[in-house]
Amino acid sequence: MLKPIYNLNNTKNKDMVKKVLFVFGTRPEAIKMAPVIKELEKHPDAFTSMVCVTAQHREMLDQFLALFNIKPDIDLDLMEKNQTLDSFTAKALVALSATLKEVKPHVVLVQGDTTTAMTAALAAFYQKIPVGHIEAGLRTNNIYNPFPEEANRNIIGKLATYNFAPTEGAKNALLKEDFDKDSIFVTGNSVVDALQMILKNIEGYPSNIDTSFLNGNKLILVTAHRRENFGKPLENICAGLMQIVKKNEDVEIIYPVHLNPNVKNVVDKILANKDRIHLFSPVEYFDLVRLLNKAHIVITDSGGIQEEAPALGKPVLVLRSETERPEGVEAGVAKLIGTNSERIVSETELLLHNSSEYFKMSKAVSPYGDGKASSRIIEILMRERTDNV
Repeated sequence: MLKPIYNLNNTKNKDMVKKVLFVFGTRPEAIKMAPVIKELEKHPDAFTSMVCVTAQHREMLDQFLALFNIKPDIDLDLMEKNQTLDSFTAKALVALSATLKEVKPHVVLVQGDTTTAMTAALAAFYQKIPVGHIEAGLRTNNIYNPFPEEANRNIIGKLATYNFAPTEGAKNALLKEDFDKDSIFVTGNSVVDALQMILKNIEGYPSNIDTSFLNGNKLILVTAHRRENFGKPLENICAGLMQIVKKNEDVEIIYPVHLNPNVKNVVDKILANKDRIHLFSPVEYFDLVRLLNKAHIVITDSGGIQEEAPALGKPVLVLRSETERPEGVEAGVAKLIGTNSERIVSETELLLHNSSEYFKMSKAVSPYGDGKASSRIIEILMRERTDNV
């Protein structure tokens, strides 16, 4: 059970204003951090916030920050073309360590499992600064899948003072690893907060995409960009998508293609200029929400979309053999299908042509939260700020 929200204004010692540093580098992190940043800004008597970005994914990050009117206080601008994990990690650790020495925050908040989050947690640990881990406890228990995310989130969790688990399942995963139960707080996932914020105001955002070509056809929304799917798995995914449109004349595929050359070069080579397959540049978040709303089926290897699509009643076929988000699978609204071309085609056609199977997977459920995760996170920091924070 998620804990109720308490009256934050009743907290004692309001004069003890603490500095919170948010660190992130990718758009998925920004999406889940934004509601927390906005919630913390409601309590200037208790906290002052600063935002530091590494720009691990430059263009897609900037899109989202502009949408939520978040202006980084510190932009390390570490993005380089074809950067390797080791070079980025080294640069980020040095840059973030220097930033922490200058800013001297009382707590560092990181989100998820990116290399930015891991290096920020490590830099904070070296300086004995408490770390709050938003979306703690996700596990596949396969250190190489997803890579390097599974290792990253294990490292962050071991270093964190506050583990903000999105679900009871995530909490239990941490308890199985002998985490201190007092360091774990079930909050829900802030991606639900972000989604609700966008849905409330979506009509006020002009659309940058044209979907008039759908003409009543069924839309399949595809995202595939994970590192473990680079190479042959991504080629297989693309081959499966080709077969789906060839066999189903009433289907249109939209694929916003990640800018990483390991993704873009493969996808462009196989799918560019193919009938009823539409390759988009990465879309802004409110347009992604619009596409999710229009979609008949979602095919993805993304973590965030596994959380967002079920809340909108969209069946999710997950292009992975394992997931750290089992709640959607357990609820029957997501299915792990891997990257075999024939499996991708068969599972998609099952949903296209079997109404009962489609109905079972299109229930609008939100196993990842109720939209109040950000409030809970700030409430916890409020309660704790007279001690460690």
